[in-house]
This record gives sequence, structure tokens and C-alpha cells, in this order.
Amino acid sequence: MLYGMLAMFQDAAATGGLDLLGAGIGIGLAVMGAGIGIGQIGNSVAQGIARQPEAAGDIQGAGIILAALIEGAALFGLVITVLYKFF
Repeated sequence: MLYGMLAMFQDAAATGGLDLLGAGIGIGLAVMGAGIGIGQIGNSVAQGIARQPEAAGDIQGAGIILAALIEGAALFGLVITVLYKFF
């Protein structure tokens, strides 16, 4: 596994593709961060609804809005990465 990754880095360096490799790593980290954030929101929403079932609608609405904001930040990271690739 490690040998394959090192070979990939060497091939990218030989062909001048380190910028593309960096862009791929960057968007991968942005998407992983968004996934972790949405998972944390889902966990908190589930705990909040379990503690106060009568406020389930408000908690769920706030959770959806927060998840959408995180998705927007991940999409922004994707756009910046793609722009970096082309310019």
C-alpha cells in the first residue's frame, strides 16, 4: 500500500502533476470534514430529539439548515480546488 502511494507521488512529480495531486488531496479533506461535521450534527439532533421530543420539529429544522451550510462550505472548497486546477 505504501509502496503504491510512493510510486504515485514519484509519477506525479515526474510528469509535473503535483498541482493536481494537491488539488485532489485538498478536496478529499474538504469532503471528509463536511462528512464529519454533518455526522456530528446528526448525532446532536438525535440526542436533542430524544431529550425533548416536543421540540422535535424545531431541532430537526435547525439541523437541516446547519447541514446545508456545511454542504455549502464543502461545495465552496470544491469550486476553489477546481479553479486552482485550471489557473
